[in-house]
Amino acid sequence: MAFDKKLLEILACPVCKGALQYQSKESELICRFDRLAYPIKDNIPVMLENEARELSASDLENIPK
Repeated sequence: MAFDKKLLEILACPVCKGALQYQSKESELICRFDRLAYPIKDNIPVMLENEARELSASDLENIPK
């Protein structure tokens, strides 16, 4: 079972409440504004700031928009 992309319509970044971008390669939800990547574990997004991975500017450049 794959991640349900319809969840993106209702999910928001818990920090800034902004839109998230699904990154299938890393199985993460990306917040470009806060430079955070929230993991998806067992098809469930982990929307906790302390579980998110910080992204560098170069990380963001390598993620397609």
